[in-house]
Amino acid sequence: MQNRKIEKEVKKAVIPIAGLGTRFFPLGKVLPKEFWPLVDLPMLQYIVEEAAASGIKEIIFVNRPEERKALDYFKEKVKSKKILESRHKESFIKNIKKLETLSRQIKFSQVFQINPKGDGDAILKAEREIGGENFAVLFTDDIIISRVPCLLQLKKVFKKNLKPVIALSKVPQKSFPSYGMIQKENIGRKIYKIKKIIEKPKINESPSSLAIVGRYILTPKILDYLKEAEYNQRGEKILGEVLAQKIKEEEVLGCEFEGKWLECGNKMSYLKSNFYLSLKHPKFGKELKKFWK
Repeated sequence: MQNRKIEKEVKKAVIPIAGLGTRFFPLGKVLPKEFWPLVDLPMLQYIVEEAAASGIKEIIFVNRPEERKALDYFKEKVKSKKILESRHKESFIKNIKKLETLSRQIKFSQVFQINPKGDGDAILKAEREIGGENFAVLFTDDIIISRVPCLLQLKKVFKKNLKPVIALSKVPQKSFPSYGMIQKENIGRKIYKIKKIIEKPKINESPSSLAIVGRYILTPKILDYLKEAEYNQRGEKILGEVLAQKIKEEEVLGCEFEGKWLECGNKMSYLKSNFYLSLKHPKFGKELKKFWK
């Protein structure tokens, strides 16, 4: 394993979207989960906007070989723009301009994961595009609404400490068996040294109430760990599992971010998140609250 000088900048992000989305079948068969709408935007756009607002300059999608929707969505010109302008569809034009701004801010590329072998395997598929640099990983199942983008909060911690950083959030006791939970040592205000990661512990076995959320800032050394790791019994390499194994070799920090964490990993959590954002929406919220009453 090579020793590398750790740079302070984080300009690249990997977004794994090669999963089969089986929890969302049958609709998941025809429309990839990352394009399911939260109010009037696809989940993926929330993630890309967070990355852009956090200073990310390049995004690498890890996708299924037959899929190009993500790349096309952010790179293709909208053919109907002139028609919409002539009809004074201001809300449509505003959304189109937002997409055009994202396409100017960020370089988008795509690599493929032929077989679903876990998120760690997916990240390795982007190794050449990462190019030995620090990188972020964002998962579309986790939408975070915050005044300061969650990824930017993590970047500030990374820049100060030059150690991998994982997003953390408190969860109720009954939810401990659903998440990767951490054992921690406080080193700052809501900043922790992660001593141990326990995947889906029993309620009485969790060392804290802090769960791992789908935002990471990683160093190139993590790719070495992923390459070294064996595939688990399910035939997968899972980022959280590999970090749990290597936590004594590589100091990893956790940041309990400020913001609202909305989950979209299954139908119920997706519906709750959509409901929450719909009621908060500046255009639709007021009318929906009346309807709800």
